Amino acid sequence: MAKNPFGKSRDAVKPYAIYRGANGFEWRILKTYKKPENEDQYSRWFVSATSDLMFEGSYEYGDTYKRDILEFGNLVYAEPEWQEHYGDKPYQQ
Repeated sequence: MAKNPFGKSRDAVKPYAIYRGANGFEWRILKTYKKPENEDQYSRWFVSATSDLMFEGSYEYGDTYKRDILEFGNLVYAEPEWQEHYGDKPYQQ
């Protein structure tokens, strides 16, 4: 059985991918809990997140729904393996 390629936690300076949205929102993907092919609309990703509403250079860590990141963010950086699984396609329900 294949392992989750994004199941190992990473540091915020070397995320698997970075998505940006309105108001300076930025999500750095540090870990996923399921293999990409097993995710659904309730899947969560562990992220470090920031926005214009936070102190400059500060991040909050926690889980965010995958669907929210893909719906409101645009992919600005991704490792090749991330693009292989998620690409830069818009979110589809």
